[in-house]
Amino acid sequence: MNAIKVLLFVIISCSPTFCIGQRIMYSAPDFRLPTEWTSDVNPDNPHSEYPRPAMRRTEWKSLNGRWHFTKSDKDASKPEIFEKEIIVPFPVESALSGIYDAVSPEDKIWYKRTFFIPDSWSGRFVLLHFGASDWETTVYINGIEIGKHRGGYDPFSFDISPYLDERGVQELIVSVWDPTDAYHQPRGKQKINPEGIWYTPVSGIWQSVWIEPVNFSSIESLRYTPDIDHSTINIGVNVHNPLPEDSIYVAISFDNRPVRHKTFPYDKVGKISIDNQKLWSPDAPHLYDVNLALVRKGKKIDVVDSYFGMRKISVGKDKKGLKRLFLNNEPIFQYGLLDQGWWPDGLYTAPTDEALKSDILRTKQMGFNLIRKHVKVEPQRWYTYCDEIGIIVWQDMPNSDKHAKWQGPSGFDGIEIEREFVSEAQYKLEFEVIIKSLYNHPSIAKWIPFNEGWGQFKTKEIFEWVPTIDSTRLLGGPSGGNYFPVGDTRDYHKYPGPEMPPPDEARALILGEFGGLGLPLHDHLWQSDKNWGYRTLQNQKDLEKAYLNMIEKLKPLIREGLAGAIYTQTTDVEGEVNGTMTYDRKVIKFKSNKIRKAHDELYQLFEKEAD
Repeated sequence: MNAIKVLLFVIISCSPTFCIGQRIMYSAPDFRLPTEWTSDVNPDNPHSEYPRPAMRRTEWKSLNGRWHFTKSDKDASKPEIFEKEIIVPFPVESALSGIYDAVSPEDKIWYKRTFFIPDSWSGRFVLLHFGASDWETTVYINGIEIGKHRGGYDPFSFDISPYLDERGVQELIVSVWDPTDAYHQPRGKQKINPEGIWYTPVSGIWQSVWIEPVNFSSIESLRYTPDIDHSTINIGVNVHNPLPEDSIYVAISFDNRPVRHKTFPYDKVGKISIDNQKLWSPDAPHLYDVNLALVRKGKKIDVVDSYFGMRKISVGKDKKGLKRLFLNNEPIFQYGLLDQGWWPDGLYTAPTDEALKSDILRTKQMGFNLIRKHVKVEPQRWYTYCDEIGIIVWQDMPNSDKHAKWQGPSGFDGIEIEREFVSEAQYKLEFEVIIKSLYNHPSIAKWIPFNEGWGQFKTKEIFEWVPTIDSTRLLGGPSGGNYFPVGDTRDYHKYPGPEMPPPDEARALILGEFGGLGLPLHDHLWQSDKNWGYRTLQNQKDLEKAYLNMIEKLKPLIREGLAGAIYTQTTDVEGEVNGTMTYDRKVIKFKSNKIRKAHDELYQLFEKEAD
């Protein structure tokens, strides 16, 4: 781990990060459970890849790497001394951050670094982007507070241009307050005192920080809505500071061959025909490339590159009258893994971009066509890899509430909690931004607002509200939680299972969680004891046998109308040892070809039954 274990970093000249005379110590601890990528982390330039591949500009600058760090009381003002070093974007509690320390609700954490604006950016606006920071983030540029953001899972940005110093060296300070489970914010499975199904908290910056220049008028966001029934793609563009005569020029290509180009007014939706359309699916994840420009008086004043996929998500009846999930007007059995996205070295943050991609590749290699991203939102690059590799995604809202009581799996008692106004508002604010920021990824097929009754409130109202933001995807009924006749699917959790949900004429039937077969493997455990699964096996041979037996039990359920299922889970997570891989990803427990063959048989059976 020579790339990480840097004992002393002495700055002898002014750099993009620190200035003359400052000494800072970064001593990465002995890793509790390193992954195969831990030693690949470069503390000077971690996660150096472009963070927003679905809307790319050529000019940008990463601010990941070494920052000054300190911790204070949550009500304290800006500190004068930053006595430690942290590696951004790894959360404070992670080993890869170099801090590896707990953060209480009474703490505030502080980051500081300096950076330069390239001369070539002169005369343009500069945007400061955060992929995600948990939870209340306040940003200061050159001593001035420029903005505050509340939300742990949604991307946000600030125009920092008015606060930049003409001399060139800019100071950036960021403070974060994260009360974890002592407040109302969405937090997923984070808990101050982790145990059982609850894990180590994640505080502070945990996705990439970066800057990019834009002109006075620029492209702010894109919205692609495919219509495969009419072979068209509808493109909406949000323009910052437009003028009435502005237009949008779009050039679409596929496999490096031109497909279509068109110009339309900036404030209209461009409807573009796609001849001989190539549809996106797990078997053939076709993607179209897009070059898009904001045009004024014949001149391109902003240009971005992007992509989209042509696909349709729906629920319908098969030829036997059973409700099924449809992809591109064809029934498809969606079968995948519960994926929590935790890492023993980086917690919420994968050690490298290769590691981020690896779980998706291995899931596909095992023969799954689906990932349920469980009460966490990943960096945008993760969803792009799902688009490219061909994996369907069911996306959970990482919901919770400090007053929420866990009702337990498959509790059909119709109980909701009453949330305070600030709690409701934060849930809706963050969920809306998450939906909008991920809207263009063709891999996402379903939104899941609630899991197992955690924080479940105003269910009917929420399920009517989400389609006003995105009506192109399915809406998963409360997953394994308190049943209400809402959404497109009725979702049941059963451990170890499998079992069918109760009948529902209006909805497709989903086994949203089952399995949880545990296999603790020595030298690959987060903790020495209290490791558990819903059923514990002694070796990989027994695990394989038990899993294949579960697959056999799925077959009659498919004949009865089961439309999709989720096995728990992708990897072990902390004390949970029910993954298809160990927590450090060094052992794939499901490595037999029999597993993939069994999955193929499920899909073949479904095709036969649904035909």
